[in-house]
Amino acid sequence: MTNDKAAELLAAVRAVESGERSAASFFTQPAPAARPPQQAQAPAEQAPGVRRPATAGPALRELLAEGGVPAALAAPAAEALGEGAAEALAEDPWRLLAVPGVGPEQVDAFARALLGAEAGPGEPRRSAALVGWLLERAALRGHSALAPEDLSRGLAEHAVPDPEAAVREAIESGAVLAFEDSLDAGPAPRTGGAAEEAEEEEQPGRMLLGLDRYALAEESLADGLARLLATLGSPAAGEPDAPRGGADWEAAASAAGPGSAAELVRATAGSGLVVHTGGEEARREPAALVAAAAGQGLRVCAAAHAPEGTARLAALVREASAPGHAAPPDEAADAVTVAGLLAGREGPARDEEGRWPLDLLVLQDAQLLDAETAAAVVESLPEGARLVLSGDPMLLGAAGPGNVLGDVLASRACPHVASRTPDPGPIGELVSGVGAGEWEAVEAPGREVVIVPVTAPGEAVHRSVQLVADSVPRALGVASEDTEVIALGHGGAAGTRALNAALKQQLNPGPGRFDGFDPGDRVAYSPAPGHTSVGTVSAAAEDGLVIETASGTETVPRERLAGVLRHGWAITAHQAAGVRWPAAVVVVPGDAVEALTREWIYTALSRAEAHLSVVHGAVEALPQVVAGQRMPERTTRLRTLLTRSMALAAADAQG
Repeated sequence: MTNDKAAELLAAVRAVESGERSAASFFTQPAPAARPPQQAQAPAEQAPGVRRPATAGPALRELLAEGGVPAALAAPAAEALGEGAAEALAEDPWRLLAVPGVGPEQVDAFARALLGAEAGPGEPRRSAALVGWLLERAALRGHSALAPEDLSRGLAEHAVPDPEAAVREAIESGAVLAFEDSLDAGPAPRTGGAAEEAEEEEQPGRMLLGLDRYALAEESLADGLARLLATLGSPAAGEPDAPRGGADWEAAASAAGPGSAAELVRATAGSGLVVHTGGEEARREPAALVAAAAGQGLRVCAAAHAPEGTARLAALVREASAPGHAAPPDEAADAVTVAGLLAGREGPARDEEGRWPLDLLVLQDAQLLDAETAAAVVESLPEGARLVLSGDPMLLGAAGPGNVLGDVLASRACPHVASRTPDPGPIGELVSGVGAGEWEAVEAPGREVVIVPVTAPGEAVHRSVQLVADSVPRALGVASEDTEVIALGHGGAAGTRALNAALKQQLNPGPGRFDGFDPGDRVAYSPAPGHTSVGTVSAAAEDGLVIETASGTETVPRERLAGVLRHGWAITAHQAAGVRWPAAVVVVPGDAVEALTREWIYTALSRAEAHLSVVHGAVEALPQVVAGQRMPERTTRLRTLLTRSMALAAADAQG
């Protein structure tokens, strides 16, 4: 998009936001109907009472067959588009892009089969569908919005003849929302006196475009966080507010122990929102906070991302619980998953207003919170509750759009307690060095860290199988089932598919008679994006495959197997988020250097508790990757929204 067009759109957004002009004055089509206010909710796959998927009727199957679409897509199309899927696709074939896994080339072929010459690259329905598809694809990479020029570039790559016009049309039709994002923008100047005569300074800003779903989530989240801060004061509010039950926070700080844990308790006493950051060993500090607050009689809940992380968090809380505390040990140690808490399967029941009766909620793995999940959590907290976000910003982030932990940190809206507790041993030393941008050899007299150089992907697979099946169990006493292999991706000569095929042949050979699986196979179960549990196939049933994971026993329906289940001896670092194993084998083939980042290496290495083997062919390149190859920054709005909310609150407080 040209600078002139971007400036024109930015001026329009500013004029609307200031009230100088109405939004309708910029549109050539009627403005979309106003949406009713929406309350933040759990993601659909986690929320209670999820609607039943629509069934694919004969009309839909016939239409897809006419357009050359495989019959297997009928059910996903019905689920994505609802009961009227056939009518919707007949009117607008490009709506098939809403079906997961379907790309523009497939949809263009479908549209040509139905519409003939009318299905040209400049067809407005095609452009509108591509705009939404590009924004949804961006959301998978963590972006809650895109700059107009990025969206135009994406449209051009798919042969849209006038990308800038297509972007303007999407804004005018209400298909996307336009925002002015300015980190320096505070509250609007008050009128009267010299303020009216003073010339307003031009604030640096940029225009962003996004889907209303993610816009509403970030706006709701910013409002909710500002509400928590307002009810218990800001970082500069002075004396801590008296919490429910008259808790003695200084006594709680003393019970938490010295150092960063006590600092975290004191910060929580004085603010409705606190951020805590640190490595694996620092997880003891929020656990100490939970135990100390429960010991003061407060209603406390602790949550983590994965079931395995929840079990570890509960154990740390029990360890930190002092004898004689007010809450029973089992209650004080109660820990839940964030998804289970939101869905009502775990944790406290909601009250009549739909909120949890809590004084304190501590969320570990906060770097894995996407904007929608975080908004649902904050919306569910009552007035006067405290929220602690604990995580490690160096780890790979959420599977969905948003950078909640990073944006809250950058906004400086609340106290930040940075742990001074280092991760112990050679693994901790290596991981800490990577976090600082350094790849240095570490002394490991007990073979805690072993570097295994390889020259080819095939050799990497061979050595990985050898380590899991023989070397690690024999030399270190860590069983094969307690060792996880972590790879960069699923494809490639040393990806998870190749690794799992070789590991299955060695560890649990079989014909794969149950849709490619056998009893005893290790599997990675991913029922929703960003939520993977590693478990074991126990049996086959009439209605699916029975697996055992940290969450318990579950039957995966046969029709869902291909979408949610893979072999799991080897997984990606993203799938391993929130989980650790006694031993880990990290595979980095030499041909994968361009795809590596410091965050990926940091995450993969830190999944090991007692032993880490690094099988890699990037001998010369790895130090350079660690030093300077970072994950792309996510485009989000939360930092701006929260900064603006806090500035407005401060201005109102001053009268």
